[in-house]
Amino acid sequence: MMVYWQLFLSFLKVGLFGFGGGYAIVALIQHELVEKHAWISMGDFTNIVAISQMTPGPLAINSATYVGYAATSSVWGSVVATAAVVLPSLVLMTIICVFLVKFRNNKYVEYAFWGLRPTVVGLIAAAALVLANSSNFIDIYSFIIFAVVCITTIKKANPIIMLILSGIAGYFIY
Repeated sequence: MMVYWQLFLSFLKVGLFGFGGGYAIVALIQHELVEKHAWISMGDFTNIVAISQMTPGPLAINSATYVGYAATSSVWGSVVATAAVVLPSLVLMTIICVFLVKFRNNKYVEYAFWGLRPTVVGLIAAAALVLANSSNFIDIYSFIIFAVVCITTIKKANPIIMLILSGIAGYFIY
């Protein structure tokens, strides 16, 4: 029963402080799941991040669902963790929608959103460093695939085709 409470609190924290979503919260999720509670290994965490980019849904929800099940061997662990990560956003967005309609043209509200942008960029950069420092994340083949995808995407290649080709390359290389 204690693990359910720990799951709830950990993913509630991720949901509360996960500004920017996706890669902006990778460091927080990694700290909670790998370092603090050791529910999964760093290798598993890296795999969750990679798989979350190929499956529908945000990283936080995908990781909550997977880790909730892995930590408890129960669907209820997934339900608790997923509900906890979604709860803060649901409550916050409900409150914001009510007040934003009234204050959307307020200059202070606009300034606050402008102030959050650099923070999100910094969090995404921190996530990139966490993933790059993972011992099983970067090798020469991964770097080559990354470089080819970056170059072709800049030249307006179809991202879906790039995703499929990267998956095929990864399958044959690894």
